[in-house]
Amino acid sequence: MNKTEGTPRSSTATATSPVRLLPHADLCPQGLEFEARQGRKLVDELLAHGVAIEHACEKVCACSTCHVHLREGAAGVAPADEAEEDQLDDAWGVDADSRLACCVRVGATALVVELPRHTRNHAREA
Repeated sequence: MNKTEGTPRSSTATATSPVRLLPHADLCPQGLEFEARQGRKLVDELLAHGVAIEHACEKVCACSTCHVHLREGAAGVAPADEAEEDQLDDAWGVDADSRLACCVRVGATALVVELPRHTRNHAREA
């Protein structure tokens, strides 16, 4: 409410949801917790919070380098489509929680994210 007018104020604040990134030896050794803007790609929110997640295809679901595991909260985001599932076929360490961060839009549900130990690019460079 606007104190002087007694009317509701329009909110320009963007809705956010909590994201907890589990520790990763190279990219985020201590783990990270942050508020992600709803509707944005998870990969963009990770990058905005200083996590150097790979995204070789420039975030258009044409590779698997932004592979993540959604350990909690996956039910609150749209399911993977066929194009994402096709790209995940080439990802390292895929499991039932695997998604591409460029395909996950942050929703109203809190997320717990784990980065895989390697990506296909990392595995080649090592």
